[in-house]
Parts: sequence; C-alpha cells; structure tokens
Amino acid sequence: MKKTLLLSVVTSTMIMAGGDIAPAAPVEAVEEVSSWDFSGQAVAFTMTVDKFGTKSLFDRDTTYAAVGLQLRAINKDLFAGIGAGVEVSGIQQSDNLTAIPTASPTNPNSFAFPFFSGGDAQVQSAAITQGYLTYGFGHTLIKVGRQTLPKSLSPFAYSEGWQMFKNTMEAALVVNTDLPDTTLVYAAVGRANSSIGRLDNFEDMGTRWGTASTVTFGTVHMLTAQNKSVEDLTLTGSYYYAPYANSSSQNADIIWGDAKYKYSNFTFALQGGLLAADGLADTTAFGAKIGAKLGMFDTSVAYSSANGPLRITNLATFQSVLPNVNIKSPLYTQMLLNNIGVHHAQDADYLKIAASTKVLGGKFGVAYGRTLENRNIEAGTTINAYGQNPYEIDVSYKIKVAENWTLFGIYGYVDRDDTANIEGSNNFVRLWARYSF
Repeated sequence: MKKTLLLSVVTSTMIMAGGDIAPAAPVEAVEEVSSWDFSGQAVAFTMTVDKFGTKSLFDRDTTYAAVGLQLRAINKDLFAGIGAGVEVSGIQQSDNLTAIPTASPTNPNSFAFPFFSGGDAQVQSAAITQGYLTYGFGHTLIKVGRQTLPKSLSPFAYSEGWQMFKNTMEAALVVNTDLPDTTLVYAAVGRANSSIGRLDNFEDMGTRWGTASTVTFGTVHMLTAQNKSVEDLTLTGSYYYAPYANSSSQNADIIWGDAKYKYSNFTFALQGGLLAADGLADTTAFGAKIGAKLGMFDTSVAYSSANGPLRITNLATFQSVLPNVNIKSPLYTQMLLNNIGVHHAQDADYLKIAASTKVLGGKFGVAYGRTLENRNIEAGTTINAYGQNPYEIDVSYKIKVAENWTLFGIYGYVDRDDTANIEGSNNFVRLWARYSF
C-alpha cells in the first residue's frame, strides 16, 4: 500500500519542535512503513547567583543543581497515515531546593527567580511532556496533543530552550504549505508546563500585565503566515486571540510581524506589533537588528522599544506560584537576565550589542545590553529588581566535545542602578552538559 506523506517538510521540523518550517515540496509516494524511532538525552544542569554580593556563588542556598533524563519515541506512520509521538521526562533535583519560593508582589527584593533561590529552572518531577497524534494529507499536517512549538512561527506561545528541558503545551496544530513559498499555521493552545516549576504542572497560559494584574487565558488561538517568495527575505505575521480564563466577555488580541533579509554578509531584521487587552491600555512595540559577518566574527546590534503597560513576553511560561515574571520575550534584545525586572520588555527602550566567534572547537560569545529608558519605573508602576538603567554583560561558550556530548556555560553580570539607592551588582552562572542518544 502506498501513501503520500509530508516526511520531508513538517514531520522533520514541527514534530520534534524545533526551528523554522521550510516551504513544502511535492513528496513522492513511499511504501508505508510502521516503525518507531527512539531518542533521548541525559542532562546535568546547575545555576548559581551571588544575590547582589550578599552571598557567594555555588553556596548551598544560592545554587540550583539537577540531573535529568528524557526519552522519546516517534512513529511517523503508525497506521492509515496516523503518526504518534511520546516523550517522558524526569528530573532529580538537589535536596537544598525542593520548591520555588513565593515572591511578594510588593517587595522587589523578594524576587524568587532566579536571583534569590539560585535559579530554580525546573523542580524535581516526572511527566509525559509530549504525547501527540499526527495525520498528514497533501501539503497539510494535523498534530494534536502535548507538543513543543517553535518561536519562529509562534512568537507569543513557544518552547524555550534555556532550561533543562523545553516547556511543552497542550495544543491542536494545523500546518499547510499549499501556497507557493508560504507556510500557514493555525494553533489552538490550551495549557502549558512553563519553563520553571514541575514538569507535570500543566496550567492555563498567562502573564502578569500591568502593575499587579495577573491575567490567565483560556484556549489561545493563533494564526501565522510565513512567506519566502523573495530570495533571502522571510516575512512572518501572527495574530493571537486570547480569551480571559475568568471572563466570557474579555480577551486580548496580539498582532505581530517580523521581517528578515540577508544580503551578502549582512542580515537586516525588523519586528513589531500591537497588544490590546480588555481592561488595560494598549501596548505597541518595535525592534530592529543588523547583523554582519566580519572575518571570523558574527556581530549584531539590536534595539527595541516597548510603549505601554503590557509585557512583550512568552505567554506559555506563566507559573501560578510565581506569576511576577514570564521568562523570555520575542524581542531581539533578549539577554540572559534582562526580563527580570522588565528592563526591555515592558515600556522600555533597550540596546544590545553582541559578537561571537568559533574558537578552540566551540563557539564563544559576548553581549552587552543596557536599558536606555524605563518608563514604567519612572512612573513607579512595576516591580523592579535593578533600578532605572542597569547594564548587563553576558559571556558564553558552547562546545561539542564528542559525537553525543555538548557542554555549555554562560556568565551574566548586571550592574544595579537603583532608584532606592540600593547599589550593587549581580553575578550569575549557568552550566550544563547534555548527552544525546
């Protein structure tokens, strides 16, 4: 029995959650095969912070450490064109950190993540982190169940990669590539297990918008169109409809666009959009980035400006026990730590300069970022861990030391410029080793 499948397009990208989806091409009919592919990874992970000089790096109460194991099994054609995938993940955490501390919404110095606990990434737990069914016909793929979603096609509900294991979502996904050089994506996203906390703690998505207003959502609907008709130019536009979980009449709407163009050794990128939420003022955001290959160095300069009270943030990383901070943002100016204290993603202007190069068999990177203006702090309307205009320096190194081993380390330094005359700097270290099989 022969069947036409989308093997070369979507199953190689969306199923394993990863990066961009390439435009579809007609796929030759192949013999139907029912077989399972097995893979996984083992991870050792640690983060530590000196708490603005009040503690020491790698002390017992300033260090998060854990090991984890993740196993996957995928069958692209289980029967009648229906595929399936399952992923099981488990974490064993050091005994000095058993839960995420609770932060006080009125005391900036009670921030629990990651500066006052050592950085709880994911708490000791085990769960089925992915479990889904797929069905492909023509140039369309349907995928339903727990899964990862890529940032390139879902900028406000995506799986982050900084922690031990990627966060996942319970979603229904439809991907179509019938139009020339165009990928259309629809997703209905329900619950997510965040980037911190327990792997098995799937909750409504949400964010802490405004001064003290925590908003959670019901099923979030997303529609994205990505086009590559012009050589070296990628255009992506997304729309989100996010109804409030506790209201049948209120919702948030997000419109977001991104354009990337490559010319010779240069890359130019623009992004921006509108966030409108019932009961809160609208927020607009804009970002620009220029990258250049200069000899052995990859360099970039990025600028972002968010104007309004709503945070430009990944809604899928909400954590009910610590709703003060969503971890990452789709803005080009995202750094290691600058979403803590909201120094680039909420009513602020930010500048980031970065460079990287290959050295000693790995990749060395350095980045400098600074808040140029923080309007929400000027108005006294948000929690603030760092003050008015702090700067941050990140230094990282990543190397593949063997066929299956990858090592990574990053150091972050933030100089605090505090309006309450609390001075000091924060030192942060994250290290991990991954064995993939």
